[in-house]
Amino acid sequence: MFRSLHTAATGMAAQEAELDSISNNLANANTVGFKKTRADFQDLVYQTVRAAGTQTSATTVAPSGTQLGSGVRLVSTSRNFGQGAMQNTNNPLDLAIEGNGFFVVGQPDGQPAYTRAGNLKTDAQGRLCTSEGMPLEPPITIPQGAQSVTIGADGIVSVVQPGQTAANQVGTLQIANFVNPGGLNAVGHNLYTASTASGEAQVGAPGSNGSGTLLQGSLEHANVEVVEEMIGLISAQRAYEINTKVVTAADEMLRAASALK
Repeated sequence: MFRSLHTAATGMAAQEAELDSISNNLANANTVGFKKTRADFQDLVYQTVRAAGTQTSATTVAPSGTQLGSGVRLVSTSRNFGQGAMQNTNNPLDLAIEGNGFFVVGQPDGQPAYTRAGNLKTDAQGRLCTSEGMPLEPPITIPQGAQSVTIGADGIVSVVQPGQTAANQVGTLQIANFVNPGGLNAVGHNLYTASTASGEAQVGAPGSNGSGTLLQGSLEHANVEVVEEMIGLISAQRAYEINTKVVTAADEMLRAASALK
């Protein structure tokens, strides 16, 4: 009975973690470039009372064993990098990546970070940057007074300046790819950093080496399906309730046992 109390407690903790993951997905349903997460679980170690194949007589063996489980634990939170829905904004500095890859930005400490959020701005120097002012890497500067900005699917940035009719190239946006994007560390602010699990960033022009292409004037929405998350929410709630009933049942059995005379 004490085992059931502990096992049910691990189940309740697991469903709390599932609820945390779902709530974060729902909270970011309208976050540009957000990628939903999923809680992954595994069963805990088993106590083997009798192993399968144990000799039961001179000529027979047990066809199955006796093992008692000890519950469940959270093993990881995996991130789904599937494509989110595109929204047309007609803003020339809004970019969406169609396919694999991340924009490369420079953090204040000089280390690179990676993002799928393409709602870009220009800072006081005219550099393309994120909403928090982190510049893209390599830096691309839009000249002051530029009448139009064109960003091709291949990342080439061209501008038309006053008094000119021909467009001038001012740089090329780079896209970073990873062998295992699921191994990236989410650090908030729509940013990820590389880890040993993700591997080193493979940076190149959009459309090369498996990278996606760019779509100007559009933004990629979060790939969160609200209905799917609500179904998961109900499932987690029911599973939590069932585990609490196990705790209640075990408590009642202990009370009955302690009342024996």
